[in-house]
Amino acid sequence: MALLTHLLACAFGTGSWVAVNGLWVEVPLLVTVLPEQWDLPSYITIIIQMANVGPLFVTLMNRFRPGLLKEVAVIYVIVSVGVIASLLLSFLWNHTSVIAGKSHSVAFLILTFFLSLVDCTSSVTFLPFMMQLQPQYTTTFFIGEGLSGLIPALIALGQGSGMSRCANITTGNETVESTIFQLETQYLPPNFSTLVFFLLMTAMMLTCLLAFFFLTRQPKVWELSQQQLFPSNIMLNSFDQILDEAADSQLKNSCSCSKDPRGPGDILPEVSYSLTKLTFIYLVIAWVSALTNGVLPSVQSYSCLPYGHTTYHLTTTLSSMANPLACVVAMFLPSRSLSLMGFLTMAGTGFGAYNMAIAVMSPCPLLQQSQWGDAIIVLSWVLFTGTLTYVKVMAGVILRSRSRGALVWYGVLEQLGSLLGALLMFPLVNIYGLFKSADYCSLQCPVGRVPQD
Repeated sequence: MALLTHLLACAFGTGSWVAVNGLWVEVPLLVTVLPEQWDLPSYITIIIQMANVGPLFVTLMNRFRPGLLKEVAVIYVIVSVGVIASLLLSFLWNHTSVIAGKSHSVAFLILTFFLSLVDCTSSVTFLPFMMQLQPQYTTTFFIGEGLSGLIPALIALGQGSGMSRCANITTGNETVESTIFQLETQYLPPNFSTLVFFLLMTAMMLTCLLAFFFLTRQPKVWELSQQQLFPSNIMLNSFDQILDEAADSQLKNSCSCSKDPRGPGDILPEVSYSLTKLTFIYLVIAWVSALTNGVLPSVQSYSCLPYGHTTYHLTTTLSSMANPLACVVAMFLPSRSLSLMGFLTMAGTGFGAYNMAIAVMSPCPLLQQSQWGDAIIVLSWVLFTGTLTYVKVMAGVILRSRSRGALVWYGVLEQLGSLLGALLMFPLVNIYGLFKSADYCSLQCPVGRVPQD
């Protein structure tokens, strides 16, 4: 029975961000078809931030009208919306409409909003529900949440989305009897279609819904308890939804992480942080969230596509894998060192600065004539994602040991940073045209090679 519940918790966790993660890994294929082309990532980024009205609504309702929104009912609604939106996206993703004389993928963008609404709202509903169950299932839920990024990435690798090659196209002129040769990008058909990919995402959302149905029939735990979740002795607390002062005080002093995976001894001591240090942590959260959720995703296509669609495809899929991998590393190697947090933040910012610089130089970036350029940009994006993801987990470990309110402010600053990053980049990409695109195979850079796949 316990094994079944672990499987259900894992399946439930995979539905948390699978829709948005699925969209990102499919973008290399979508930019070759949808009229937004290289600008598509900036549209997706701003839409995801607009979808934060969902968690904002739930949070405000719980604050000012506690008990009015039933948690189970809300989860049923949002996951059902996710299933329906994913199914509709499977068949309508390439439908376009003309707005102000320009073709736009309206159906895709609208359905992207609903999928983002589901995933963003899951952040404030799924975990509170899981805390009603035995605490050992919470870690399994987080594993499933990590798989929500890993599984779509593996599917996209199998699909081979966005693959292309450069081919010589011959054009003749009957009047002057001349023949002109020019390179043109030809997109190779994926191993399976976008329809199949989105149907697989629909199946994952449906699995999440079924898992939730059976989880609601599991026994609940309302008393404060503490149990070991992994052999690494990482400890989590499950607590009553209505905390009194005594329980809150106990929570502040009971959360700890083990440094030794072999036994409960040698536990990390409780550390108190000054206002200055807490301000530093919150500023890091806002900065890192702005970079990872707003600024850099908006220009990923401009950063990678000048090196070819294969490079872009590898970047999106491997970066999606780096996210859950960093979470696993942070789970087994937790740290509260502010010096390490500052160093990793600067390192991740450095990788992000390189990615941004390449995007600004698009369509003729550095090392375009070398395969080193392809390898470096992929590695830079993977390290950027993995490093800053670890920083966010570090911040969560620190704030979790203080109070529930500290984690609330974590979420507020994370969303605020993400929103500001997206609002900054959208006009730069779509209105002012700071970033330039070009066909990969017909690029005419001052110093470059003729791209060949």
